[in-house]
Amino acid sequence: MKGWMSRFKAVFVLSLLALVLTGCGEPFISTLQPKGEGSQMLFDLMILSIVIMLFVFVVVMIIYMYVVVKFRERKVGKDFMPKQVEGNHALETLWTVIPIILLLILAVPTVQYTFALADVTPEVDEEGAEQDAIWIDVTGKLFWWHFEYRDMDISTSQELYIPTDRKVYLSMTSDDVIHSFWVPSIAGKMDVNPTGNTNEMFLDASEEGVFHGKCTEFCGPSHSLMDFKVVAVSPGEFEQWAQDMQGVTGEEEPESATAQEGQQLFADNCMSCHAIGSNPNKIGPNLTNFGDRTKIAGVIDYNKENLVEWIKTKGKDMKPGNLMVDAPYDLSDEEISSIADYLMSLSPSDITPENAKDGVYQDSDLSSLFPEESEEDSEEGSEEGSESEEGSEESSDSEEGSEEDSDSEEGSEEESSDEENSDEE
Repeated sequence: MKGWMSRFKAVFVLSLLALVLTGCGEPFISTLQPKGEGSQMLFDLMILSIVIMLFVFVVVMIIYMYVVVKFRERKVGKDFMPKQVEGNHALETLWTVIPIILLLILAVPTVQYTFALADVTPEVDEEGAEQDAIWIDVTGKLFWWHFEYRDMDISTSQELYIPTDRKVYLSMTSDDVIHSFWVPSIAGKMDVNPTGNTNEMFLDASEEGVFHGKCTEFCGPSHSLMDFKVVAVSPGEFEQWAQDMQGVTGEEEPESATAQEGQQLFADNCMSCHAIGSNPNKIGPNLTNFGDRTKIAGVIDYNKENLVEWIKTKGKDMKPGNLMVDAPYDLSDEEISSIADYLMSLSPSDITPENAKDGVYQDSDLSSLFPEESEEDSEEGSEEGSESEEGSEESSDSEEGSEEDSDSEEGSEEESSDEENSDEE
């Protein structure tokens, strides 16, 4: 009896521990609520594997319980020897074929989805023509992410804006060590490497929302703090956001006097590491739309107090190991406060993470982000064409004129020869 009680206690403790551990983690970092094509594929594979494992578990437990009940000692006696099945070809074939079939059921869709997730060829529209692809160059750094929208003159960091219902393609690399890009709600993981090779993947959000991402490759002291966000808004809102971001030059003057002072201080002390607008990426994050962010450094609550603390301490304790700790500036509390006011005023677009939660859907084909040949170029081309046509007409006229001259010369020669003949006669 004591043995059964001790076993029951052990099972109870382990069950309770498992129940508690299943509740650990952050609810917004979950693969169980897929909101994109990639995450849906992974979710389907996970469900399929669970179903197969449950099937095997149930079958094994049924056989186990049957044997325990049928061949219990009280029923068959202590010296009972069950029939031996060693060498039974039917049974050996059965328990060999069944696992192979189960593995094939799991392997076929796994291979299909592996190739589908690696496919970054442009989508086609209803007419079969290739759509213009949105490519974003993603760079992993210590300990943040940088995003450059190819052919759009847009640079940003930490918060990646994408349109819903359209694939966005990522070209990924690293500036320092190996990182891993993961947005569990809309896509799988992809390593980014510093060795020069580039990995590619796509994001496809099926609905609007702010989706949290993580670095899943140990990269240093603040690996667990290397968070970022993907802000999925409707196509029309993304188009407006992109146009607003393209108009940022970094020279826009903020409204308040303290922010204006902070702008000058920022230019004197911070622009060697940070950038505003589509300027080339530097040592630190691009801060073009810093005023629209929901977190400081990806993980810290967004407010002026925390921002001032970050600038003052250079993030030494808030994000250990970050490269800002070597920044050479030495600023007073008042100057730091002015810089914080300036950074929090950087909001070039009305499209913010709040738009991803408002339920308003604006449709668009995003054609304005992919301009075709300009009208001036087409007019110049038509003028060049007309000029070439005129030139060809003139050349043909000159050729006809030369032919007429040659005919007149032949006529005059014939006349002169006739006259000579008449004179001779």
